[in-house]
Amino acid sequence: MNKTIISVKELRRTYYMGSERIDALKSVSLDISKNEYVALMGPSGSGKSTLMNLLGCLDSPSGGKYYLNKTDVSSMSDNQLANIRNQEIGFVFQTFNLLPRLSALENVALPLVYAGISRTKRLEKAQEVLDAVKLGDRVHHKPNELSGGQRQRVAIARALVNDPSIILADEPTGNLDTKTSIEIMGIFEEIHQKGNTIILVTHEPDIAEHAHRIVRLRDGLVESDLKNEKIISAFDPTHRYQQD
Repeated sequence: MNKTIISVKELRRTYYMGSERIDALKSVSLDISKNEYVALMGPSGSGKSTLMNLLGCLDSPSGGKYYLNKTDVSSMSDNQLANIRNQEIGFVFQTFNLLPRLSALENVALPLVYAGISRTKRLEKAQEVLDAVKLGDRVHHKPNELSGGQRQRVAIARALVNDPSIILADEPTGNLDTKTSIEIMGIFEEIHQKGNTIILVTHEPDIAEHAHRIVRLRDGLVESDLKNEKIISAFDPTHRYQQD
């Protein structure tokens, strides 16, 4: 039986711009199990970025509940949310968000500074995850000495270094060419096979097709929530298409 890692119930997010009310997320209910690989899709204004910010504990909902590992995070303070983010969530962004003056190794080790881990252990762990994303020979290079694909690998290693419950990837191939995008999506598949839970936010159908489940949003609501039968049958030869 799959363990539910994320459970959101009637999640809402409302913004006010002057006198105008914007219901970015109207009422979303969603469960995600441990070791699922889920893509959140939708056009601009669909609510996918708002939902990502809520799932990543970067924002608080206006209503509804969000349970992460059975902990209610929907009414936590900013400091509490920061702690949850550091412990539970690894982020991968479209723009990499690397510090330009730090080497790849130092960028990857950075989250462990906030976790209070000694320098020696930080660098050991950073080297380990850089090896895992096949960048072990570039550890002393700064971001401007790396290609876009290599920078994204550093960002993925940084997301993994804390052993998070969830990897949250926001348009992770948005700044990359097609060949590099395919390589990066291959790394996400390897990470998933090792047992990580991945939530991928994208507007590109060919990128979403790498996920095992695709949730489409429109106008702040879930439009569809379907398993990716092509991927599932490819990974599980015993799987057969089933009619509900």
